[in-house]
Amino acid sequence: MKKLIDYVKKSGQTRLGFVLILLIIYWLKTLWAYYVDFNLDTQGFFQNFIAVMNPLPVGILLLGLSLYIKNTKVFYSVAMIIYIILSAWLFSNAVYYREFSDYISISTIMATSSVSAGLGEAALKLFRLWDIVYFIDFIIFGILVYRKLLRWDKKTFHKKSSFAITALSVMLFSINLFLAEIDRPELLTRGFSNTYIVRALGLPAFLGYNANQTYNAHKNRSGAKSTDLEPVKQYIAEHYAQPNDNYFGIAKGRNVIYLHLESLQQFVIDYKLNVNGVEHEVTPFLNSLYHSSSTLAFSNFFNQVKAGKTSDAETMIETSLFGLNQGSFMVQYGGSNTQQAAPYILSQNGGYTSAVFHGNAASFWNRNNTYKQWGYNYFFDQSYFSKATAENSFQYGLNDKIMFADSIQYLEHLQQPFYTKFITVSNHYPYTTSLIGDEIGFPLANTDDETINGYFATANYLDASIKAFFDYLKATGLYENSVIVLYGDHYGISNSRNPDLAPLIGKDSQTWSDFDNAMMQRVPYMIVVPGMTNGGIFDTYGGEIDALPTLEHLLGIKSDNYLQVGQDLLSSQHSQIVALRTAGSFITPKYTSYEGKIYYTETGLEITNPDETTQKEIDAIKEATAAQLATSDAIQTGDLIRFFDNGLSALDPSQYNYIDSLAAEIALENKLGTQSTSLYSKNGNKSTIDLFKAPSYLELHGSTTTTSTPNTGTSTSSTSTSSNSR
Repeated sequence: MKKLIDYVKKSGQTRLGFVLILLIIYWLKTLWAYYVDFNLDTQGFFQNFIAVMNPLPVGILLLGLSLYIKNTKVFYSVAMIIYIILSAWLFSNAVYYREFSDYISISTIMATSSVSAGLGEAALKLFRLWDIVYFIDFIIFGILVYRKLLRWDKKTFHKKSSFAITALSVMLFSINLFLAEIDRPELLTRGFSNTYIVRALGLPAFLGYNANQTYNAHKNRSGAKSTDLEPVKQYIAEHYAQPNDNYFGIAKGRNVIYLHLESLQQFVIDYKLNVNGVEHEVTPFLNSLYHSSSTLAFSNFFNQVKAGKTSDAETMIETSLFGLNQGSFMVQYGGSNTQQAAPYILSQNGGYTSAVFHGNAASFWNRNNTYKQWGYNYFFDQSYFSKATAENSFQYGLNDKIMFADSIQYLEHLQQPFYTKFITVSNHYPYTTSLIGDEIGFPLANTDDETINGYFATANYLDASIKAFFDYLKATGLYENSVIVLYGDHYGISNSRNPDLAPLIGKDSQTWSDFDNAMMQRVPYMIVVPGMTNGGIFDTYGGEIDALPTLEHLLGIKSDNYLQVGQDLLSSQHSQIVALRTAGSFITPKYTSYEGKIYYTETGLEITNPDETTQKEIDAIKEATAAQLATSDAIQTGDLIRFFDNGLSALDPSQYNYIDSLAAEIALENKLGTQSTSLYSKNGNKSTIDLFKAPSYLELHGSTTTTSTPNTGTSTSSTSTSSNSR
């Protein structure tokens, strides 16, 4: 130990040694924060390696700047100031994370004095004994200075060596970024999650990334003015589709339950996977809903997402506004823009309580901040559910049956009527990792692509999960007083894989075209209204942008009072023009424009030399889609809803807190007493948790099933616990 102390003292007597000591201490403190205070959700050696190395590149860059300084006192002062700033930033984020499960952003720093005061108050309240780790180095340093045990190096550091240190930091950061992109492609362009950025690149890099996002958003907002609303309001008025009298208000006052069907495509509805001459129905329960007279089902409902994928789908479903052409709206604008989303609209039109249930981290897609702007009262994320293990989860969160089972304890305490959303994840790419043990058994497809092979099994698991939840709703009586909306968020099989999928769906891989890819953008959309008898399957062409106006009209709320660019799918005035997020791409009953080519939708034949009439029709559709996208973009990037006065009271996101939500629910029940409308209260203050039952595949189907073996063209008969190898 004495030799180590002597070595450190000796090293610290040179300028480079002093900087290296500061760097090592900062690195160790950062790792402490990563693994003690933050929940980075690192999995496997690769992610942990990236997390361990990422404090070094920026640390070397910033602390190394002091080596350019010749004056001795100024060098040591600057080095210490940089180190203090890095340490203070680290500790501030550690404290902030304990309260908000997120990292300090530019918006937080620029927030109002009340927020700043709240942050200071939180720092005092959330201080932990082990936080001495963040300060003990300063205490030791102070003692060394006081006792004059530190000697200052008066020799200037060579300028070429300083450049070499800077070059080293840039090289290390490039390696860090390269590894991060391998782990999470499009990390910076799509955003995903603040946690992902910190896990991959570190806190200082996250601040720089967030600063760039904030600057771009502020630039767009600062240029917007109230007069920009006029063309927007004119567009909304001209394109409003009057409600269908047969359906307007039929679900008024009912609970609303959204079921987000991860990566589920329309082609699996009614699809049977043929293995060795035996047909296996992939989604039997969803099929029964699709054909029910109590369901409004849509056979030509398309996803309209781009890079934001799931977040784009949520944005459209909740606000009837598009995501961005580049990146994710929820990540770039969701936590700061003024918005009028379904949860808040229903809270003001019917006194709805709202909640989201999701078995992944709250920060993914910036949900924890966006949901506050949307007016969600509660957000039950992974932290509220069972601890994630290899048996009950995979990289995108808890498996669906676990998520539904764990949600019941929170759902039953919600005041009715409620607006809820359950986000499933098990049917998520790569479709080969989410199912294990007794859930294995549904046969794999037999193609050369493992992703395609596993897709049907995870879709079947999702179907069984949804059935289990419906059974619970019926057992508790919630079913009859609810409207349940099910939607697929985006494609599950990518365009590049579709030719391999083609033979399974009766198509030819050799003749597969971009038109076929366009048609594969269909996703399920079903609205179940228990007790309704005039449901059916509608062939109206529409998309996710139309979901909110459709729901509002079913609930008896006119959508023309809001800045929404979608139209009611049940209205006879619906345009049946589906604008895709890529400029110039669209789908209508007559024409489809995709990847720069035009097709007849009915036949799939490409239009290479359109006549004058056809060209005029196509141009008119292009103008219509461009106008819809431009109107939405003006609202989203200009934050125009802040100028909009439609009688809806202003939402204050600071009033929403997703910490200790169950305690808040119970406190409200106690406050309301006999006036409480929660399921728990209505059930005589008895829990309904035991009424949720989700049997495994093995329990449902027995131990033996026929399963194809990928890449061999053969099939084997074996027990379900071993046949579905992935």
